[in-house]
Amino acid sequence: MLDILNVPSARNDGLILAESLRSSGLTTYAVRALLASGELVRIRRGIYAIGSAWRAAPHDDRYRLFIHATVLAAEQPLLLSHLSAAALYHLPIIGPWPKVVHAINNDAAGGSSARFTTSHRSVVEPEPVAVSGCAATSLARTLIDVAATSSFLVGVTMMDHALRVEQERAQEERRRGRLSAPALGKNDLYTELAAVHPRTGSVRVRRVIDFADALSANPGESLSRVRIAELGFQVPELQVRFVVHGRDYWVDFYWRSVGKMGEFDGALKYTRGAVLGDRDPSDVVIAEKNRENLLRPLAQSFDRWDWDTAYSPRRFCDFLVEHDVPRA
Repeated sequence: MLDILNVPSARNDGLILAESLRSSGLTTYAVRALLASGELVRIRRGIYAIGSAWRAAPHDDRYRLFIHATVLAAEQPLLLSHLSAAALYHLPIIGPWPKVVHAINNDAAGGSSARFTTSHRSVVEPEPVAVSGCAATSLARTLIDVAATSSFLVGVTMMDHALRVEQERAQEERRRGRLSAPALGKNDLYTELAAVHPRTGSVRVRRVIDFADALSANPGESLSRVRIAELGFQVPELQVRFVVHGRDYWVDFYWRSVGKMGEFDGALKYTRGAVLGDRDPSDVVIAEKNRENLLRPLAQSFDRWDWDTAYSPRRFCDFLVEHDVPRA
């Protein structure tokens, strides 16, 4: 029944508008039947998605669909901001996405929440940037707003990722001989903070910028660094290079004062992603073990931890104490 909706003209970034259903000949009763069977999912009033696609989508993609649906349903144009702009920039989050869409709206009296939209006033009117077909705050402004209004962990995770991706983008463009915009750096973020001058959270934002590090290779490493600092242990050096038999190897964390190596062992590398590539997961596990065996003689100890350990402050504290990680 929904075959006609698979053509591009009937879709809007994965969303199906009520008028598309009506123009395809579906009655209100038929739409209700599709919703009841799960073939359709209602995202917003009058805006739907194919049920199977929605159920298969990661939470990040579902939130982005919700953002697009909210923009389509808005009575006036939205300038997306905070975590909603962050989602459009594909910044990672540890924890859930909000259940509302955040936007800058200086007509809102002191900030207001509607059922699906939270509006924020801004001392400095941001310049809109087109991101995924929507108007949003710039990457720098988005990072400042997130750091000012979210937890230290969320702010650091997003800022680490943005700084790293920006460096990689600029390096790749230079390698290809292209004239590119400079990579977003910490100085740019300090400048943006001074310009934005948020009513609350300035001290928190500066702390996030101070702590952020482009060498943090993934959200698990950002989580680990934040936990290590919050629990009162020495924050280690990141991505430290060692040479074994003429080959370069890098370790995620290194406590130089005690010769300790540490690795965040995310299951992602064994299931999908750039590390796995087209290799069998068992081959990656064996390669990691061989690499560890080569590095162990260069350190006093070599320890690994996973998501569950790092996410729990109590469990991670016990782990760090047990493995003699030095206190700050």
